[in-house]
Amino acid sequence: MNQAYKDETCAQFACDLAAKSSVPGGGAAAAYSGALGVALAQMVANFTLGKKKYAEFEDDVNRIDARAASLRKRLVELVDEDAESFLPLAEAYAISKDDPSREEAIQLATAKAVECPLQVMRLCCEAVELLEELQEKGSRMLMSDVGCGAALCRGALEAAAMNVYVNTASLSGRQAAAELDDECAGMLAEYVPRAAAVVDGVMRDTRRG
Repeated sequence: MNQAYKDETCAQFACDLAAKSSVPGGGAAAAYSGALGVALAQMVANFTLGKKKYAEFEDDVNRIDARAASLRKRLVELVDEDAESFLPLAEAYAISKDDPSREEAIQLATAKAVECPLQVMRLCCEAVELLEELQEKGSRMLMSDVGCGAALCRGALEAAAMNVYVNTASLSGRQAAAELDDECAGMLAEYVPRAAAVVDGVMRDTRRG
């Protein structure tokens, strides 16, 4: 991979996703969606800081701002790392079926390919927690952005999960695959409903407004 997707314009990245190419794909899009979701959390924090109305939450919002910045940076990096992890997998499958090293190469590359979407999921779970807190402590003027952030993180969680499952299905070590699947399922079971609760709460409040 010659280019860094994270350095592209939004328009170019969308064109790259649309192209007849395996990279970037759904995993990179999931990471980017998560980055956008947590970026909105940071925006809400920045608009809340310094407001007298929310002075009691200043320390908490500062903490949220700092953590959201760290999560955003890492998720953007994972856009490229996810794309890069596909290349060894493609190369492994391209090895001749007569080559005895082929299966081991596939297994190693597949195990590596699982790491990025799992990281995306873990980071998005943290982002959902920050957005939940901002729903309580953030500026009321930006609650729609909190809801949008939660919706993006929920989508990123589910998209990344599919990229975990498609790879664990190919792992020959079934116990290790089951453990990864269980971690993935656990995050989905807990954090998709939590993100949905933020979205639903904001939706009710904005429609009522």
